[in-house]
Amino acid sequence: MTLEEIKRRWNEVLDELLRIDRILWLAFFDGRLAEFSEGKLTLDFRDSSKFAVEHDYSAMRKEERIREVSRIAQNILGTPITIVIK
Repeated sequence: MTLEEIKRRWNEVLDELLRIDRILWLAFFDGRLAEFSEGKLTLDFRDSSKFAVEHDYSAMRKEERIREVSRIAQNILGTPITIVIK
């Protein structure tokens, strides 16, 4: 699987996050899909401060939540994925 393929289907992952846990969705919806290599998907949140109303959900991106998003992404995309936060 390539980064472009993941990008095409990422909204499916976000929709599932929203369905099961709105807080989880809030914590991850603005991450930019930066890189995918050797099963590691890098999400870049450096642009999250560009919005008119600044928000910071970094405290919600704890290890167990990152693992949960990885699990959901794997189930939807059908490939092993480990999410890395940048």
